[in-house]
Amino acid sequence: MHSSIKPSMSPKFMKLILLAMILALQFQELKSCVEEERVGLLQFKEFIESEGYDADHLLPSWSGDPLSDCCSWERVTCNSSTGRVIQLSLNNTRKCAKEHIWYSYDCNWYVNLALFQPFVHLTTLDLSFNAIGGWIENQGGFGSYLRLKKLETLDLSGNNLNKSSLKQLSALTSLKSLILSGNDMGGVLFDNWQGNFQLARETIPVQELSVFESLEYLDLSSNALQGCSLTAQNSRNLSKLKELKYLYLSWNAMNKDSMKFLGSLPSLVYLDLSHNTLEGPLSSVELENLKNLKVLNLYWNYLNGTLPIQELMGFSSLEILDLSYNKFEGSIPPNIGNLSSLKAFSVSRNSLAASLPSDLCQLKRLQELDLSQNYFEGILPPCLSNLTFIGLLDVSYNNFSGTLSASLIHSLTSSWYLDFRYNHFEGSFSLSSFKTHSKLEVLQFASNNGKLQIDTENPPGWFPSFQLKVLALSNCSLNNHTYSIPNFLRHQFHLQLVDLSYNKLRASFPGWLLVNNADLEILKLRNNFLFGEFQLPPFAMTNAVMVDVSGNQIHGLPENIGKILPHMEYLDLSRNAFEQDLLPSIGDMKNLQVLDLSYNNFSGEIPQELIVGCNDLRVLMLSGNKLHGQIFPMLFNLTRLTELQLRNNYFSGNQSNVKAKGRVLGNLALLDIGYNFMTGNIGSWIGNVTYLDILVMRNNYLEGQFQCEGISRSVYYLDLSHNLLSAPLPSCPRLQHLHLQGNKYSGSISEAFLNTSRLLVLNLRDNKLSGSIPGIIGLLTSLKVILLSQNLLSGMIPEELCELKQISMMDLSLNSFSGSIPPCFQGIKFGKIEPRHLDLDISHEKVSNEWDYTTYFRYGTLKKDYVLHSTAEQAVTNVEVDFLTKHRSNTYKGGILNFMSGLDLSCNKLSGRIPYELGNLAWIHALNLSYNHLTGPIPKSFSNLTQIESLDLSHNMLSGEIPSLLINLYFLEVFSVAYNNLSGRIPDMKAQFGTFDRSSYEGNQYLCGQPLNQNCSIVSPHPPIKFVDQNKEKWYSIDPVFFSVTFSTTYIIFFLTSIIILYLNPYWRRRWFNFFENRIYYPAYDFISSIVHKACAKLCW
Repeated sequence: MHSSIKPSMSPKFMKLILLAMILALQFQELKSCVEEERVGLLQFKEFIESEGYDADHLLPSWSGDPLSDCCSWERVTCNSSTGRVIQLSLNNTRKCAKEHIWYSYDCNWYVNLALFQPFVHLTTLDLSFNAIGGWIENQGGFGSYLRLKKLETLDLSGNNLNKSSLKQLSALTSLKSLILSGNDMGGVLFDNWQGNFQLARETIPVQELSVFESLEYLDLSSNALQGCSLTAQNSRNLSKLKELKYLYLSWNAMNKDSMKFLGSLPSLVYLDLSHNTLEGPLSSVELENLKNLKVLNLYWNYLNGTLPIQELMGFSSLEILDLSYNKFEGSIPPNIGNLSSLKAFSVSRNSLAASLPSDLCQLKRLQELDLSQNYFEGILPPCLSNLTFIGLLDVSYNNFSGTLSASLIHSLTSSWYLDFRYNHFEGSFSLSSFKTHSKLEVLQFASNNGKLQIDTENPPGWFPSFQLKVLALSNCSLNNHTYSIPNFLRHQFHLQLVDLSYNKLRASFPGWLLVNNADLEILKLRNNFLFGEFQLPPFAMTNAVMVDVSGNQIHGLPENIGKILPHMEYLDLSRNAFEQDLLPSIGDMKNLQVLDLSYNNFSGEIPQELIVGCNDLRVLMLSGNKLHGQIFPMLFNLTRLTELQLRNNYFSGNQSNVKAKGRVLGNLALLDIGYNFMTGNIGSWIGNVTYLDILVMRNNYLEGQFQCEGISRSVYYLDLSHNLLSAPLPSCPRLQHLHLQGNKYSGSISEAFLNTSRLLVLNLRDNKLSGSIPGIIGLLTSLKVILLSQNLLSGMIPEELCELKQISMMDLSLNSFSGSIPPCFQGIKFGKIEPRHLDLDISHEKVSNEWDYTTYFRYGTLKKDYVLHSTAEQAVTNVEVDFLTKHRSNTYKGGILNFMSGLDLSCNKLSGRIPYELGNLAWIHALNLSYNHLTGPIPKSFSNLTQIESLDLSHNMLSGEIPSLLINLYFLEVFSVAYNNLSGRIPDMKAQFGTFDRSSYEGNQYLCGQPLNQNCSIVSPHPPIKFVDQNKEKWYSIDPVFFSVTFSTTYIIFFLTSIIILYLNPYWRRRWFNFFENRIYYPAYDFISSIVHKACAKLCW
């Protein structure tokens, strides 16, 4: 019997064979790039090299090696099956594009389109930010470009293409997405020197775009386009884009007519017209053909009138409506509830008011609601708790009041962004109400009225389910029983911004907060009572850009601070207890723009590392420390500085010796080196600071003559007070603020000096000026403050001063003026100034160190970025004016100057009656006529001085009774008629007069009543008029032995104390030695005259 044997194969062996066959098939399908395309890419690289650019550096993997697979090269994407190139990301291939897309005209590039012929399977081509100015036509013409029949997405943004460039792309009929943002379609030209745009010259290129009939997405933003004329031909061309759904036209010059024109697009569902020039009210005419829209973005235009809710009633599919940053007024109409499909609604930054309508709660699908920066008032409607899908709710910067409803807070469990800042909410609120809000990422509270109290510690031990990115609890009376830092923060690990400022927190600096949140970008803890060392984590915080812990009691700056915070842009450690040398490590903060270390106890010199390393520094504030050394010309290397404030230090140096060639500190607008030890003449280098606006060099030892021709023409504020400058007075026709107080100016006030029509403040106090005031002073019609006290001026007070209608403060005291008080003073404003004229405070866009920072969280469909604005408190040198009021010299500075008013004619030789007309100065706050020879009665019209706070008529020869109607002056705090010849009953001690003691009336022998305790029945009703010399008291009635002993003891104690102070404090020792050194060079007569003059002034005061 014959049997056959069949070979058998094991299952394991069979599986191996099968796997091998599968791998073989896959390897057969996986192919490297096509040779034709590899060559095409290398030709593109050669084209870049031919333009003079380092292509090997830009495209390092694009190799000529035949074995190199082009599908693995950077910027190239191939189809995994065919190996054909389907995507090229050739954006910014020459690294030419600047920060701003319009800045790239200097490197225009013309691209040969034939280079893209090999890529017939290309679907996406990105040529953005290459400064392409047009195309090079090859010998075959642009017809060869027809091969790209599969191209669907073309990105040409950030180039310099105009509308004619589109004609050369007309063969790309398969395009579905065309991105042309940031080009020159509007024909606009940017002026790099002036920073201005010419008016847009072109309209939307409808004819050129009409060939792309498959387009679904079109971006024409940032092209300065004007819109388009409403012609039948344009409408027909536009209607060819029948597939277009998304249209971006932001940052152009479109008007409302453009909206009517865009109604020709039948499929349009998304329209972005933000940042345009739409103005006036919106009507149904502009909106009637856009009813298919799902998204309408009109952010940042000039639209006004009432909200166009009625005109939008037919927009049944509208889901996103952004009307923010316009000028809409009125209220939110009740029919807002009819827009039932709305998911996002923003009216931020308008002028809307009134309370919120309950109909707003009918928007059941609403997910984002932004009502910020308006004037809404009343309570938040309780029915908002019905909007259970709300993810973003922003009601900040309004006038909402009342308490925050617990039901509202509990209903916001879907929220990720909540902002309740700067309203008038009140009552106590526990942050534990949010403990179950697991999606919460942004939570912000800040009180406007100080009545909102936020507690984070009740109930004890609560644990948050959320991980915040932004937490702002500023000025919220945070934990006002314990003033502790919120404990729940110990469980937060993703924070990017924390603001706990203005809360009186009492704790050590929370270094653990930085350790737990390595991605922290912004930390604001200003104006608390934090203490201890400034502890930073042991690792580099590479995301941190701002730290503001000013106004605390922190000390101990880490030596390696620059290594830990290498990317810091804004650092404010001012008003703390730091007591050490400035650290060289600060120079490691290469991106630092604002540095404020003022009002600490830093010592030593400014480190050279800071000057060299922080070359991007814009604001440097070191005032109020113990720094020393010569700062010029070292600081000339900080070429980007706009503000430099170094007052109240020990800086020194002879300014006459400082040399500068060409322009220095080219962007500097504010320079304050007051209260230091600068000597010599004001150097010529100051004239090379081209754009200087504010110059403060007060309280130094500068000497010689000064002329305004030596400073920049842009300077409008000049303070050289308390130096040793001498005559002649400088002629400064461009200045608005001129402070020359406390120098050695002598002689008369010249007419040339007063030849300045722009002057607002003139301060010549405490000099040796003599003669009369020139009549030409009446031409300074803009003048608001004039201070001429403590000089040797004489003659009559010129009536030309009455031409200065805008004056709010006038001080002519401590001179030798004679004659009568001009009655025409009644025509001067003295405080009665319209709000639009309140311009004494310094404000200028070039000297504002406001630092803006945007964290791009991109919350929701409204794309609400978190924008932080921060301004250091001492950012601008305020106008300072010393004025005697309420028996003391007060310094008024900043905005308060706009509301202070006063007239001081004290310590002169004025005679005659007080003009009745002075009673018409109803808005004046201080009036001082003391120490003159005025006679007659106190005018009854003074009862009309309803705003007066200080009235001093003492040390004259006034007679008659005190007008009883003066008790109606309800703001009067200081009143003195002492040492006159007044008689009769003192007004009843009612209202403000109940606060005045006998010192207000002493020296009037025939006054009676309280508080003099003088019985009116025994006082002669008709006293003789005579001058009472209060200086003739008999001092020699004092026991001579007692006087000698006490005087000697006091003298010895004073002498020893002075020696100790000068020994311990080098600042005052230096001041004392400089005082005597300067006095050595005084002529004997000048020295004695100065001492006598100042002694007389003290006696008069």
